[in-house]
Amino acid sequence: MSPERTAEANAPRTVALMTHEAPIDATALHAASEAATSAGCTLLVGAQEAARLGEPVQGLEVVEELPQRPDLVLVLGGDGTILRGLRRYAGAGVPVFAVNFGRIGFLAAVDREQLDEGLRRAFAGDYEVLLLPGLSLDGDAAPAFNDITFARRPQGPMAELSYRLGGEEVGHVRCDGLVAATPAGSTGYNLANGGPILAWGVEGFAVSFISPHTLTARALVVAPDDVLHVRNAASRDAVQIAFDGRHERDLAEDEEVEVRFRHDVGALAQLPGANFYRRMREKFGQLAG
Repeated sequence: MSPERTAEANAPRTVALMTHEAPIDATALHAASEAATSAGCTLLVGAQEAARLGEPVQGLEVVEELPQRPDLVLVLGGDGTILRGLRRYAGAGVPVFAVNFGRIGFLAAVDREQLDEGLRRAFAGDYEVLLLPGLSLDGDAAPAFNDITFARRPQGPMAELSYRLGGEEVGHVRCDGLVAATPAGSTGYNLANGGPILAWGVEGFAVSFISPHTLTARALVVAPDDVLHVRNAASRDAVQIAFDGRHERDLAEDEEVEVRFRHDVGALAQLPGANFYRRMREKFGQLAG
């Protein structure tokens, strides 16, 4: 993330709505619609999502496809929905403002208890925009914003992964998998692996291992211009590759792919003065309690 490059946004006129895959309280939908109407905004929802939401909500305009460049994306959901919004609008410069209706909501601007205040500030343009880096796989257009993971199949044999950085082979590890994580994603799967936490604004990404069967495998922080090559060295089964927790494709035996750091491909809306270290304490303190 790049806090030093934040900028106060203009009040949006066209807002795309994305919601949690679990049912959202209709009260929140009506509140969003009423706030948009009061602010003179058009609030749009895609036809498939509208069908999942159930009963029509007055003031919520249903469209076949969301526009390519709305002024803002409003997310009522958790980190998974936020990541979906970021990937949908990667490279477009469209800010994603989220009200957390998930478990952690590390990327959310406000929690559900602040719904009304959050909606007011979102539709007034009272937020800052943090530019997020991503990770691409073999030049894919839609990047991962949390992590790209390489993992053995459930009930399958241990994976054997060879990896290179900056053109040099760094290791050959028997393990359950490998995680390449952005700063935003370093508090997720990477943290569970004992990998390093990267604060907002750090340029680079973390590489950590899932249950390595060796005493020498260590997590790394990789410079932004260094390319990570991962090869399925000797696994009998294909290794599964996931973007932000969603299966993307498989890595066949002896196949190699490259992971690259991409600067400023996402735009995350946050309230002015948002602080990474305070958020880390609050979010993970709640889990510990």
